[in-house]
Amino acid sequence: MGTGSHPWGRVADDGTVYVRTADGERVVGIWQAGSPDEALAFFTRRYESLATEVSLLERRIHATDLSPSQAQATVSRLLTAVSEAKAVGDLDGLRRRLEALSTEAAHLREEHKAARERARAEALGVKERIVEEAEQLAAEATHWKSGGERLKELLDEWKAAPHGDRQAEAALWKRMSAARTTFAKRRKAYFSSLEGERTEIRQHKLELVEQAEALSDSTDWSATAAAYRDLMASWKAAGRADRASEDELWKRFRAAQSTFFDARTAALSAKDNELRGHATEKEALLAEAEALLPITDAKAARNALRSIHQRWDRIGPVPRDSLDRLETGLRKVDEAVRKAEDAHWRRTNPEAMSRARDTVDQIRRTVTDLEEQARKAAEKGDDAARQRAEAALATRRAWLAEAEKTLADLTS
Repeated sequence: MGTGSHPWGRVADDGTVYVRTADGERVVGIWQAGSPDEALAFFTRRYESLATEVSLLERRIHATDLSPSQAQATVSRLLTAVSEAKAVGDLDGLRRRLEALSTEAAHLREEHKAARERARAEALGVKERIVEEAEQLAAEATHWKSGGERLKELLDEWKAAPHGDRQAEAALWKRMSAARTTFAKRRKAYFSSLEGERTEIRQHKLELVEQAEALSDSTDWSATAAAYRDLMASWKAAGRADRASEDELWKRFRAAQSTFFDARTAALSAKDNELRGHATEKEALLAEAEALLPITDAKAARNALRSIHQRWDRIGPVPRDSLDRLETGLRKVDEAVRKAEDAHWRRTNPEAMSRARDTVDQIRRTVTDLEEQARKAAEKGDDAARQRAEAALATRRAWLAEAEKTLADLTS
C-alpha cells in the first residue's frame, strides 16, 4: 500500500490513518480495503459531515431560531464529536468555530435572561397597576355597581397578563384578594345600613300617607290644600324607601290627594257657577240703576237705588273678575244720586238762598261804586286813579259772575 498524503492527514504504510491537529497527529482509523487516497477521501467525507453540522448550527444561532439552552447543548455535543472525530480535516478550525459559537450561545443566553427579567418586571408593573386600582376602588368607591364591574374587569386583566416573579406575584395577588374582600365588605355594610335607613323612611312615609288619607274628606279647602303642600314637601325631603314600598305608599298618597283635590275642584266649580249666576243678576241690577241717569228727581232716584242696594246685597258675592266692574258701576250711580240730593238741598235751603242774594247785591253795589270812581278819575285826567279803579272793578265783576252763577244754581 503506497503512502497517501493530505493537508490535514496521512495514511501510513500499515494502513493507519492519521489526522493533523495543533496537538500533533492522532490516529483516526485503519484502512485495509483500498488505496491511501480512498482512505483519505473516506475520512475527509466524515470531516465534511461534521463541518456541515457546524455550518448549520452557525446559521441557526445567527437566525435565533434556537433557544440558548438548545444552542449550548448542540455546541457541546459537536465539540465532543470534533474532539473524538474519526475524520480528516481542519478539526482545530471546527473547534474554534464551535468555541466562538459557544460564546455566542452564552451571550444569547444572557440576552434571553435579560429579556425574561424585563418581561417579568413589565408583568409585575402591569399587575402592580391592577392591584393599585383595585385597592383604590376598595377604599373609595361608592358607585357599587360600576365599582363591582370594574373589579371584575381588573381580575380578567390580571388573568390575561403575563407571569412575573412568582414570589412578587404572590404578594401582589394577596393584595388583590384583600382589595376585593374590602370592597365586598364595604358594599355589604353600605347596603345593610341602607336597608335600615330605608326602613325608617318607609315608616315615616307611611305616617305621611296616613295623614294624607285622614285629610282626604276635608271640606276646609284652603287650609287642607296648604296641609297637602306641606305633606308633599315632607315626602320629597324624606328620601326613598325600597322600590316596592315606595310604589305602594306613593299610590296611596296620590289617591288621598286626588280624592281631596277632585272634591275641591267639583265644589269650587259649583261655587264658581253660583258666583257667575250672582254676577248675571247684578248685571241686571246695575242696568236698572244706570237707567236712573241722568237724575231728574233726587228723592225718587234715592228710593229706587235703596231698593236696588237691598236686592244687590241679598244676591251675595260674585267672581273676582267681575267684582270691580260691577261695584264701580254702582258707585257711579250712587255718586250721581248724592250730587243730585246735594243740589236739591242747596236749592231748597232758605239760609243759603238769602246768603247768595246778599252776596250778589253787595258785589253789585261795589261794582257800581267802582264804575263811578273810574268815571270821575277819567274826567279829572287822573290816569293812576282811573287804572286802580278799573283793576278793582275787573276783580269785582269776576266775583259777581261767580256769585250770580251760585245764585242761579240755587234757584234753578
